[in-house]
Amino acid sequence: MKRRSRYESEADYYRVLPRHSLNTKQAVWTLIVATTLSLLGGLIELSLEARAVRTEVQQQTQQVLGLVSATAAEAAFQLNPTLAEQIVDGLFSAGNLERIELRDDFGRIMAQQQRPQQPPLSPLIYWLFGDLPEFHQPLEYRIDSNSPLESVGELRVQLASDVVGTTFIERSRLIFAVGVFKALGISLFVVLAFSLLITRPLLKIYDSIQQVDPEQPGRWPKPILNSHRKDELGKLVDALDQLLLAFQRGLEQRDRLHQMSTLDGLTGIANRRLFDATLLQAWQTARRSSQPISVLFMDIDNFKPYNDNYGHQAGDDCLRLVAKALVETVTRPADLLARFGGEEFVCVLPNTDKKGALSVAKRMHRAVLELNILHEYSDVEQVITVSVGIATARPGRHDGDPLVLLEEADQRLYRAKALGRNRIVWEDTPLEVEP
Repeated sequence: MKRRSRYESEADYYRVLPRHSLNTKQAVWTLIVATTLSLLGGLIELSLEARAVRTEVQQQTQQVLGLVSATAAEAAFQLNPTLAEQIVDGLFSAGNLERIELRDDFGRIMAQQQRPQQPPLSPLIYWLFGDLPEFHQPLEYRIDSNSPLESVGELRVQLASDVVGTTFIERSRLIFAVGVFKALGISLFVVLAFSLLITRPLLKIYDSIQQVDPEQPGRWPKPILNSHRKDELGKLVDALDQLLLAFQRGLEQRDRLHQMSTLDGLTGIANRRLFDATLLQAWQTARRSSQPISVLFMDIDNFKPYNDNYGHQAGDDCLRLVAKALVETVTRPADLLARFGGEEFVCVLPNTDKKGALSVAKRMHRAVLELNILHEYSDVEQVITVSVGIATARPGRHDGDPLVLLEEADQRLYRAKALGRNRIVWEDTPLEVEP
């Protein structure tokens, strides 16, 4: 079963808490920035709008006064209060005037209108429009075409600041609403653009990293970003690919070094180093579980004469063939056959009693005989044979040295040689094996 990676647990965490996702953070911060900028822009725009409203109202007032000045001058020249009242009422009905007066050339008020007392202006309206100027429109009249213009009176107009402010606020609401929708639109566009151009490719890279096998990092599912091959994201993917390939090469080098340190270079089976470590581990396991453990110690009979007469290359070939035959008889994963040195081989058999160890030794002995490797210089047989010593123990809690078991197997191998070779010795009874 594939080991659950740290990245998978993090992915589950983000699925539970979407507020931590990159898309959410990006949307929130984009909205905050866009809203802040829209507020700042709105304030600037409202300030400009207030100035525009002031200018617009003043220009409109001057235009209106210019249009009625001729009629107002005639009313003042004729001292016609009825016409003056009509002019004042018409101007006042526009609704944006605080006070209006029509005076004759003696300064007497011929007609006037004034709004009732109003509540105090709000601070904002007072700040923006509290200083609107009072307009004074001189009234001039020409008796006939040959006479010059003569001053016959004056129109005085004061704008209503609250009415102008209300107009400004109504227009500002529209401006503000348009600004908000504009900010939201920009935010949505930016979020979508970032999501398509940056966030989605990053998440694709993240998903690929999640699927990296710690044992085979160089074979990760490299994401294909067609539209980002030459930009920073494409360079990021290439850098990750190179990094994971470097990790892969490091792991392969580690495995090769481990293999070199634990395998025999000539025969390809386990070496003395791996055997010692395996024996110690198997001994400790047997001690904890009170199970038996056996060790076989083997030696190729008369190997020196074989090597001297047939040559070192033939000797090496013989060692490889014998090692291959022996290792094929070891079928359990926990068992281990190793080259101990020279022509000596050892085998550790966890959870194996004397009877089981003897059965394995017989198979090994027979497998070597069946190789039928010619050995004319042997004083035992005309083919290569082996001698085997067997030691079995059931270690107790205080038995802490597996080398004692190995030494016992070595002594029985020595006894097998002393009894004529080509045999198996276990306990004190030699077992001769016929070819």
